[in-house]
Amino acid sequence: MGRCGCWVLWLVLCVAAGGAGAEAASKGRLAYLVSDQRIPFWDIMARGIRSRAQELGYTVAVYSAENSAKRELQHTAAALGQGVDGLILSPTNSSAAVTVLKLAQRAGTPVVIADIGADGGRYVSYIASDNRAGSYQIGQVLAARLQALGWDDGTVGIIAIPQKRANGQARTAGFMRALEEAGISGSGLRQQADFSYQETYDFARELIAADPNLRALWLQGSDRYQGALDAIADAGREGDILLLCFDAEPEFLELIPQGVLVGAAMQQPFLMGEQAVNTLHAHLRGEPVEKTQMLPILAISADNIEQKLPLIRRNVLGREEE
Repeated sequence: MGRCGCWVLWLVLCVAAGGAGAEAASKGRLAYLVSDQRIPFWDIMARGIRSRAQELGYTVAVYSAENSAKRELQHTAAALGQGVDGLILSPTNSSAAVTVLKLAQRAGTPVVIADIGADGGRYVSYIASDNRAGSYQIGQVLAARLQALGWDDGTVGIIAIPQKRANGQARTAGFMRALEEAGISGSGLRQQADFSYQETYDFARELIAADPNLRALWLQGSDRYQGALDAIADAGREGDILLLCFDAEPEFLELIPQGVLVGAAMQQPFLMGEQAVNTLHAHLRGEPVEKTQMLPILAISADNIEQKLPLIRRNVLGREEE
């Protein structure tokens, strides 16, 4: 048996030992296994989970893997060893989720997957944003803007989340469909690995340098938008290359009306977190739940941002008090 096999076997033994004492553990405990809580999207989802769990009387332990599949497995063993009543999982990638699900199944612990998805395994429900539809809609926003400027003969580059993730594949497919329907060509695609400012900046500079006909960049995230803007400016293409994003930052409430960003396809992570807890709660009570739940994505531009502000503030940015 190789190192990987030994590692998984050790985890299975840990889970089995923890599961044996699960009945003696106190009830009303959930765990959230998240790929990287340092990313605002996941932090907002964690807040939605905590908020709804508190309302329903659960305690929640949040385990952030900081984008490490190995750490994710360690956290899985730790959470299951504590005998939690249920898991909410936002995995590091869709393939890594399979092992987490196997360990949870062995421990008899129900799992609700919140975004990203899994390549296989048993789970109660998969709650996700409709990435394909949302990306298609924001692609239409960009296409309309390029056409209005007379730039529809230009190309569009993509700085993507990992394409091993089911949600990454759906984002790219929906967006490219919108471009193809508008007769706009795609340029290069770069996949993020560490999601840093420098990585985003470097990828943007590479895409700009590789294609003189580039007229827009689509960042399949939100928190490193400044890296892309700085790359455009440093390349001397400010005002000449458009930028739009996926997800949202508080600054977008000003940047989109100002035209600094064309728009953003905004998931609703706070709402998604609430729905994950609702679903797990219903399952634990023996109630039927839907196997797949797709929540809408808000395609936001300067044309509709004022109308959508209440939804953006609460469901997208997690500002319950507003």
